Amino acid sequence: MCLVVVGSVAYDGVETPHGKVERMLGGACTYIALAASYFAPVKVVAVVGDDFAREDLDFLQSRGIGLEGLERVPGKTFYWAGVYSDDMNDRTTLQTDLNVFAGFDPKLPESYRGQPYLMLGNIQPALQRSVRAQMSNLRFAGGDTMNYWIGDYREELLETIRDWNFLLINDSEARMLAGCSNLRRAAARILEMGPGTLVIKRGEYGALLFRREGYFMVPGYLLEDVFDPTGAGDCFAGGFTGYLASQNATPEDDGLCSEVLRRAVIYGSVMGSFCCEKFGVDRFRTLTRAEIDARFDEFRRATAF
Repeated sequence: MCLVVVGSVAYDGVETPHGKVERMLGGACTYIALAASYFAPVKVVAVVGDDFAREDLDFLQSRGIGLEGLERVPGKTFYWAGVYSDDMNDRTTLQTDLNVFAGFDPKLPESYRGQPYLMLGNIQPALQRSVRAQMSNLRFAGGDTMNYWIGDYREELLETIRDWNFLLINDSEARMLAGCSNLRRAAARILEMGPGTLVIKRGEYGALLFRREGYFMVPGYLLEDVFDPTGAGDCFAGGFTGYLASQNATPEDDGLCSEVLRRAVIYGSVMGSFCCEKFGVDRFRTLTRAEIDARFDEFRRATAF
């Protein structure tokens, strides 16, 4: 069961209290695909410029990620730079150069169109909708969004998520989308907008899973050192969707108490925590499935009562 991931492949410049990296592999699609690749086959749809390094292509391929949908065009790859606060709960964007990503118009290769799982990264809602329309055999599809689309493209976004099986957003985005400060009430309103499953990511405080029949909570993993939180939310999405694809699961057919859905949320938290241990994607250069399962078991022990 393959997972198709659509979004940005980029280069990032990041500064945290632990140091500074001028140019590192990043982008939502990259993080999602890398995290998901530990669970299921992944195929990406993205665009890069002619400056995209061969070594970065080789790294993605080394994780078994399908790159048939990675378009390479003349110009520069999307670039973002930012600096994090001392506690790394806030970040300031210093530079955003969309470059070739500004003209991104995702076209799925024929081999992608019959796949059953789809994760749409943070791109314009109309593009997300066009990708979903290109797929003919979907069992579980959804994605991410952000405050810019919620505020300036609200009607377009509402039309898009109406057909989604799941939505993953952070707590401030959930409040903004629902127009409600209470997360439980906000979740109920969002579920009425279409998605049957809602995951609200809360950074170091964990995540909340909501369905109409109830909710499930998972704490954040207590890291001794957070080197770089860039991409952690996308890695959560990759762990969540990748695990569901590995189980050939269709949570829309199950109740909230379905063990597979709870496990998916915990695996999402696990992958997000590993992402923070080094700059950018570097932790995934050495990460093993054995380490992932060990941390999953640690989550289980820490939350059992």
